[in-house]
Amino acid sequence: MTVLATLARVYIDDLDVALPTFVELTGEQPRLRFGYRDLELATVGGYLLLAGSEEALAPYRGTHATAIVESIEGVLRIAEQLGGEVLDGPNEVPTGRNLTVRPPGGATIEYVQFKQPHDQPSHERA
Repeated sequence: MTVLATLARVYIDDLDVALPTFVELTGEQPRLRFGYRDLELATVGGYLLLAGSEEALAPYRGTHATAIVESIEGVLRIAEQLGGEVLDGPNEVPTGRNLTVRPPGGATIEYVQFKQPHDQPSHERA
C-alpha cells in the first residue's frame, strides 16, 4: 500500500475568499473543487481547504491530514495489523472512497482512494 500524496488540511469559513491566497502561495490552480455535506472543499498544491460554518467544520477538525492512497483495503489491513482504530468508513465520497483512522500514537488521518487517477492532487508529499 502506497501513500501517493499527503495534504495539509486547512479549515476556513469562506472558500472563495481564501482560495486566491493559496493559489498565489503554491503557484497552482485548484485541482479539485466540490461540495460534501455542508462543506465546500478544494485542493490546491499540498493543501486541502475545507470551508463551512463552525458547526459544519466541527466534526472534521480533529483530523490532522488527508493521505491519498492506492488502496483503502491496504490501509485497513495495516490498521488491523498495527492496532489502529477505524473511526469512520470506508465511505463512498465524491472523489472515490475514504476512511478515517487513528493509528497507534494518536494522530487522526483521513485516507482517500480516488476513483479517477487523473483527479489526484500532485504526487509530491506535502
